[in-house]
Amino acid sequence: MKWTHWISALTLAVLLGACGGATPSNEADHEEGEAHAAEEGHEEAPDRTTIAAKVAQDAGIRVAPAAAGIIADEHEVQGLLTPVEGRVAKVMARFPGPIRSLRANVGDRVRAGQPLATIESNLSLTTYTVPAPISGVVLARNASIGTVASESAVLYEIADLSELWVDLHIFGADAQHITAGVPVRVTRLSDGLTAETTLERVLPGTATASQSTVARATIRNLDGLWRPGSAVKARVTVDQAPAKLVVPVTALQTAEDQDVVYVQQGDTYRVRPVKLGRRDAERVEVLDGLKAGERVVVAQSFLVKADIEKSTVEEDH
Repeated sequence: MKWTHWISALTLAVLLGACGGATPSNEADHEEGEAHAAEEGHEEAPDRTTIAAKVAQDAGIRVAPAAAGIIADEHEVQGLLTPVEGRVAKVMARFPGPIRSLRANVGDRVRAGQPLATIESNLSLTTYTVPAPISGVVLARNASIGTVASESAVLYEIADLSELWVDLHIFGADAQHITAGVPVRVTRLSDGLTAETTLERVLPGTATASQSTVARATIRNLDGLWRPGSAVKARVTVDQAPAKLVVPVTALQTAEDQDVVYVQQGDTYRVRPVKLGRRDAERVEVLDGLKAGERVVVAQSFLVKADIEKSTVEEDH
């Protein structure tokens, strides 16, 4: 168990201690179970615990009804954000001469037609203004006041970043399954920021350095939170299939080498062994052991498991 799980488990233990701890939900059932265990010559492991609603809420335990859902065939790939081709402009001097002023810096937003520089022409000995050819963000400034600009020298680079390309690198057999038109969830690696989009095309060539196939999508970036050059990962959904009953993967735990979930009935949480089918990154199909509508712990299920196992340890001592 990870240290964070230990902390959460200890928190729950403290909360349960304040409320008297886990108790059998029905005294008669408990006595009957003990008698049955004695007849069989062994003690059965506890299969339930009782947690007051307020304690469960404070511990972050959440439940949701099991229901029909979708299992997705997903591929996770990585890539980079790049400016959209045709939306990057270079601001150049028309005539050679000394640069008298520069009116924008890297990161500034500029509008089309806004004056960015003045240059004194060596030919006419008069100054002329160099305007921004497009609206966008200044990516680079390649000039300094007082230096002499040659003809066609690049003074600035400007990009319209209101949309960005997501270039995803696909390797091996995945390239045969991923096609244009499928949903894509893009996540920035640095901070987990996500965006939903659609794969637009799979480029016909191969990336020389990585020998990967490049698949491209576009994301909106009106607020400027996404930046060119950022590394991203993307979950590409190539197919979706209906399932009669699914639960989140966060509901799953293992007990006595079995896959289990925890079903809530009032303040009682019972272990329920389940037979599983298909799964994706978020959901898993339940083939047997659970019925639609039963309320299953979907958050902090390991705390319920820990409280049941605590009862086993206490009985052993």
